Amino acid sequence: MDVSHLLDDLNDAQRQAVTAEDGHLLVLAGAGSGKTRVLVHRIAWLIQVHHVSPMSLLAVTFTNKAAGEMRGRVGRLLNLRPDGLWIGTFHGICHRLLRMHAAEVGLPDTFQILDSEDQYRLVRRVIRDMELDEGEHPPRQVQGFINSHKEEGRRPKQIEHFDRSFQARQVEIYQRYQDYCERSGLVDFAELLLRTVELLRDRPDRRAHYQDRFGHILIDEFQDTNTLQYALVRLLAGEKNRLFVVGDDDQSIYGWRGARVENVAHFNRDFQPEIIRLEQNYRSTRTILEAANRVIDHNDDRMGKNLWTEGEQGEPIRLFGAYNAEEEAEFVIARIQDWINQGGRPSDAAVLYRSNAQSRLFEQVLLREDIPYRVYGGLRFFERAEIKDAMAYLRLIHNPHDDTAFERVINVPARGIGEQTVARIREHARAHGQSLGQATTELIAQGGLPPRAARSAAVFLQLIEQLVKATESASLAETVSAVVRQSELVAWYQGREPADRAEAREENLAELVRAADSFHQPFEDEQAGLSVMASFLSQAALEAGEHQAERWEDCVQLMTLHSAKGLEFPLVFLAGMEEGLFPHQKSIEEPGRLAEERRLCYVGMTRAMQRLYVTHAESRQTYGQTNFSRPSRFIAEIPDSLVESIRPGFRASPATAGGGPRPESGGLRLGAPVRHAKFGFGTVVSLEGQGPNARIQVNFESAGSKWLVLAYANLELVA
Repeated sequence: MDVSHLLDDLNDAQRQAVTAEDGHLLVLAGAGSGKTRVLVHRIAWLIQVHHVSPMSLLAVTFTNKAAGEMRGRVGRLLNLRPDGLWIGTFHGICHRLLRMHAAEVGLPDTFQILDSEDQYRLVRRVIRDMELDEGEHPPRQVQGFINSHKEEGRRPKQIEHFDRSFQARQVEIYQRYQDYCERSGLVDFAELLLRTVELLRDRPDRRAHYQDRFGHILIDEFQDTNTLQYALVRLLAGEKNRLFVVGDDDQSIYGWRGARVENVAHFNRDFQPEIIRLEQNYRSTRTILEAANRVIDHNDDRMGKNLWTEGEQGEPIRLFGAYNAEEEAEFVIARIQDWINQGGRPSDAAVLYRSNAQSRLFEQVLLREDIPYRVYGGLRFFERAEIKDAMAYLRLIHNPHDDTAFERVINVPARGIGEQTVARIREHARAHGQSLGQATTELIAQGGLPPRAARSAAVFLQLIEQLVKATESASLAETVSAVVRQSELVAWYQGREPADRAEAREENLAELVRAADSFHQPFEDEQAGLSVMASFLSQAALEAGEHQAERWEDCVQLMTLHSAKGLEFPLVFLAGMEEGLFPHQKSIEEPGRLAEERRLCYVGMTRAMQRLYVTHAESRQTYGQTNFSRPSRFIAEIPDSLVESIRPGFRASPATAGGGPRPESGGLRLGAPVRHAKFGFGTVVSLEGQGPNARIQVNFESAGSKWLVLAYANLELVA
């Protein structure tokens, strides 16, 4: 059998990973080293060379998009239909397993997934039902409390607390929330994982079945796994199955949402795998890679690797120290404009920052210069309000006892059903162990609601009943169309929002109908006996939980460093590189978090393909106050030989990271008061170049801002 095509275009380390003999394998894949190619070719190698059944392979990655791409590439490589392959996200795989074993884990066959926003609404409802102060128990904070404990595998009864303590109250909310979910047949994202782990842990027969089923388990982005995901991997692996794990401990940047970089070390300890390092980079220049290597070298407890490339040396990393954040934005956008003028595309450029709040000044200058841009990471389709409203109607058609969906749209569009009425319905539901729909029906019959509210609630219930009957034999697209039409959501938005925004919402609802019309039920859902509606609702909820961007137009990309992971751009700016901002002040005080901030810097640097700019500002407005900052310690960790300072003067050494003198030229420093014979008194705000051709920008009190050649400016330094 000719299998040469499976090894074509692979380097030696990639080929070694793809063809490794039986046993556990840890592939430490550096940024831009071709890890996806290795995973895909490994799957193909096992199927074609080792004759492993495709049904005995389990491949797990972190986004639906990545899973879809992997499935498609395997199919093309082997010329087979990839429908039956178990390739998906952790949440997707767990959803698939729970659908097949719903009764065994105490779930109804019609269980639905709560996305993050619906989970928040349910948590808030529980807090209100308990008559607790939302100021003392903020719903978002409680939501995080519940999810973090679930991700550690803890049910309410397993959380230690002292009676009457704040922690005890949080645990009580968790328990009440879980009771609501059980009654309504709802499962949040963390619950998908926890139920699956409990199934495999507590049912030896099921654990043995899936251990026999999946002889080879392949996992991507292993550094991003949390405690529960690692527990799931161990349960599925057992004593005999083979693990092929790909990850990079230097790119673990999601500790704040539960990812545990130490899982890489735990895997090394628990399974003693062969380790292969992918260090050849196909993205960046040698200069950029050398700089990134030297920065990440300052972290301890690394598995260790050194990125290299056969590509060109490339341009030096350019460092710009601005007088303030406004000047920083002006500089960055001017360089992007230069790039475009020289034939580059706007979408080649990315401005990366630590905090979302930093985008405003860049947006302001881009708008003024009429350069198209996009803030990466905005609301995705299934997260938009009008889409979630329509989906709530669909969920009620599918399951009339879905309390979260019921509460979302009982007064959307507005029907005169106020919060007091909803609270009365909640109270009755809680007292009688009913869903909100059942409680509403009973209250109307008993005269337990004010007449006007009762009439409005009856109209709502009648609408849901009509939709159920009208769509019994309808296609998915016809059902969605009926919901959009009969709910009158479009007219409602038109009556309460500006025309352009209402039009955008109408277009989105029309797109939802198109999405339903083009929806193809996943093979695994069909095999599990799910209805097309159930599949559509589940896939929508899973996609709403991912924070990945849609395809962008040809425009400059503005994004946080966290959002940039997995992307690459010819021209990259790391902005706001200041102590207290990046690394963040809270991270400076905790060694473990500081290491993650440095990994975040490493990720940012390795997004750049050709040119990398690093910028910082001496002063920045924060919460209405001007704060003066020192350059980030990460700047000092880049070797001087790799850096070109665009203005002379400041370069902190590692020993004085974040400190040192201010930039100076010709005896003048930034912020210095000066006097000019013609323009009068002013303040130095910028310096460029060196020697007699150096330029200086002065903000004069009467003449405004002026750029002057330093050699001829004849400026007098004012004491």
